[in-house]
Amino acid sequence: MQILTREVAAAHFPDLQSVLLRRIYAARGVTHGDQLNRSLAGLLSPLLLPDIERAANRLADAVQQSQQILIVGDFDADGATSVALCLCVLRDLGAQRVSFLVPNRFEFGYGLSPEIVDLAAQQQPDLIVTVDNGVSSVAGVTHANALGIDVIVTDHHLPGGELPPALAIVNPNLLDVPFTSKAMAGVGVAYYVLSVVRSVLRERGWFDADRSAPNLARYLDLVALGTVADVVPLDANNRILVHQGIQRMRAGKCLPGIKALAEIAKRSLDTLSAQDLGFALGPRLNAAGRLEDMSIGIQCLLAPDLPSARKLATALDQLNQARRQLEQEMVDDAQLMLADAQADNSRVGLTLYHEGFHQGVVGIVAGRVREKYHKPAIVFADAGDNAPDELKGSARSIDDLHIRDVLDWMAACHPGLLLKFGGHAMAAGLSIKRVHLARFGVIFDKAVRRFAQPAMLDAKLVTDGVLPVADLTLATAQLLAESGPWGSGFPEPSFEGVFEVVSQRVVGEHHLKLVLKIAGKVLDGIAFRQQAIASDIHSIRLVYRLSVNDYGQWPTLQLMVEHLEPA
Repeated sequence: MQILTREVAAAHFPDLQSVLLRRIYAARGVTHGDQLNRSLAGLLSPLLLPDIERAANRLADAVQQSQQILIVGDFDADGATSVALCLCVLRDLGAQRVSFLVPNRFEFGYGLSPEIVDLAAQQQPDLIVTVDNGVSSVAGVTHANALGIDVIVTDHHLPGGELPPALAIVNPNLLDVPFTSKAMAGVGVAYYVLSVVRSVLRERGWFDADRSAPNLARYLDLVALGTVADVVPLDANNRILVHQGIQRMRAGKCLPGIKALAEIAKRSLDTLSAQDLGFALGPRLNAAGRLEDMSIGIQCLLAPDLPSARKLATALDQLNQARRQLEQEMVDDAQLMLADAQADNSRVGLTLYHEGFHQGVVGIVAGRVREKYHKPAIVFADAGDNAPDELKGSARSIDDLHIRDVLDWMAACHPGLLLKFGGHAMAAGLSIKRVHLARFGVIFDKAVRRFAQPAMLDAKLVTDGVLPVADLTLATAQLLAESGPWGSGFPEPSFEGVFEVVSQRVVGEHHLKLVLKIAGKVLDGIAFRQQAIASDIHSIRLVYRLSVNDYGQWPTLQLMVEHLEPA
């Protein structure tokens, strides 16, 4: 494992007193104090997004004419928060007839397919709005048009070679779009669209003494949760959305469903962080779509009061526990398969399939395999009874290797190998014929070798360097916690150092609790999924983050260990 220190660019922060924060921000490409603006006034203009005015005007027509609006979402946390956001805001805007449909991933798969349109048509919608999907749904939108149903696509996924014939497509990742936040999640795109719908209705005189224009900041909790849970890079625009949403949560101004999710995850709203959204609330919401039906998660977010939200959050927590057990079993199977095949040594691109794998969890397992071997991985599961001759896969990539470009090259060079695919730089989904599995594995390995530079395959940990012992304090941990939000593309600060091992013990079967010493200072540490250190090793090199442990009577400093090795 290579441990590297982030390069620090020249920066100018006239109002920032902390030397440590100046260095951390500069290492993340923030070179001027203006880039640290976290107020809503700093958001990019929605009018830079394509088709947004056309979409907003059509939605405003539907609101004013009491037309049936159907929101079609995706089955993950981004999709769930997007659906809940649209329903809440459209109803606040005065929509009388708005409902939602989230396809069951095991029956229908991803996106607005013709089969989903037929299912949607049973509700007789005048307008379908996709959230967090749709940019690749050419056949589905064509079918909706044939049925006389208008379609507005709001999405953030990368487009394919052909765009669907929708009334409007609002997506920052279309070609030649001046909206610079390409990393916005689906819920962020939906939030922008709804803000323009409100402006259109205001211009039309829709609001009066009896119907006031809603404050959309009320729903930034949903935007923050969906953005962090979807692991999109936290660029400047996303940091504003997430920061503002978290501030509302901390003030208790959030939906009952989000309060209930925080409760069941044993997270305090007062100190909630982006990490809590990503590792505690988001997984519980995602568990519904992975194992059953995302409607449970959406109903939790839409719950009118805390008691009803708690019941749904409890159900989500139980699903998440089942998901974690299933995930561990699948990871164990995957590691045995790789050890038996010695694929971790001979192949650069890893491909795995097991008849017992659950298609709702293959993405998580692919991520775990990628982390262990530092190679791009695709994990397949049976597609289900509706397509017994097909496999559905989920891909996870390594830094600087654009997995969707890899799949695009494979599809172009080997027509018919991939039935369909789509995704981002770091993650993608795909379907293949079962008979093509072995051939696919060989071609995927070849494609990765074509696109990956040798240095990309060397496992690296990039840190913010050595933290002075004087800064190893609770105050520093609290300062860093308040200086984010941290997340994908804007990583939480991590440091390296050599510590003496005072004591160690295994907790929760898989985690290592440490007492450490450096320069006479004694500190607590925790390393997740880490075996005990050999008893003859007394000095270790750590990569760690500072955290505030507030489970006791008083908050204390704790080191969250990301990597350890003998010094």
